[in-house]
Amino acid sequence: MTRQIHVGGVPVGGGAPVSIQSMCNTPTQDVAATVAQIKRLESAGCEIIRVAVPDMAAAEAVGEIRKRITIPLVVDIHFDYKLALECVWQGCDAVRINPGNIGSPDRVAAVADACKGKKLPIRIGVNGGSLEKPLLAKYGGVTPEALVESAFGHIRLLEDCGFSDICVSLKSSSVPITMKAYQRMALESDYPLHIGVTETGTPKMGILKSAVGIGGLLALGIGDTIRVSLSADPVEEVRAARDILKAAGVRKDGPELISCPTCGRTKIDLIALAHEVEERLKTVDKPITVAVMGCVVNGPGEASSADVGIAGGVGEGLLFKKGEIVKKVSQELLVDELFQLIETL
Repeated sequence: MTRQIHVGGVPVGGGAPVSIQSMCNTPTQDVAATVAQIKRLESAGCEIIRVAVPDMAAAEAVGEIRKRITIPLVVDIHFDYKLALECVWQGCDAVRINPGNIGSPDRVAAVADACKGKKLPIRIGVNGGSLEKPLLAKYGGVTPEALVESAFGHIRLLEDCGFSDICVSLKSSSVPITMKAYQRMALESDYPLHIGVTETGTPKMGILKSAVGIGGLLALGIGDTIRVSLSADPVEEVRAARDILKAAGVRKDGPELISCPTCGRTKIDLIALAHEVEERLKTVDKPITVAVMGCVVNGPGEASSADVGIAGGVGEGLLFKKGEIVKKVSQELLVDELFQLIETL
């Protein structure tokens, strides 16, 4: 088990629930736009939010943003340690920075001391696209071993300052490399891990890569907090993250839909029915499993693990609960009857 840190009021690691993160794509200095996006993300299920801090104007906006939101705020810093110091002073909840990229040891110490004084964690974010040149030469490119060695190099700089409130990420655009890096890191360190696959692309392929990489690691018991990185509205990242956590069996927030593939026994428009149920489940927050099956003969039995479900037939269907048939219902009323049953749970 990893050690535990706290990002604001959210525990990360040490057996705490895997938390969902995302990152704003608004200009951070535009406080109103950034706050509005964060509130949308929080409504979608985001639990920790990160903002880019490319300059002092962005850093100076951090305090006002933090005052207007309720979820923890992480600042993303590259190279300039003064931006990190300003953000700590402004009241951020965590800093994402690579100590090896901010210059001399006294600058690293300044950031470490500032974070220590405010009891803020630092996330070390190793990325395959920005690995140190000596490591690229040593390993012949981006490899799991190179990512892990880079992470430990940054960790040592903070540990030399007496700082150990650390979270680590080791991201690559390659799913196999990312997974192997995290597996290796989990064996060699007990620092909590922020997991994700970077630069995955647009939602179609990006969600698939993230599901394989993040979900695969979670299924192995690796990962304490996650971000799904997509070239899309960040709200889609949060929704995908929730789905991945449910699919991996790590968390059960809200309903889960299961539905059978169509076959020659299907006598209803199962695809349309499943989409209708899925859409209406967006307003349900109960941690239940709902089944939509296409065969009244096998459906209830095959979906016996579901809390409730429907199975369609010719002109009518079955409403069932834990595999036991509740009643027959006309096809037109199947979905309405299903949601009336859900309300009783």
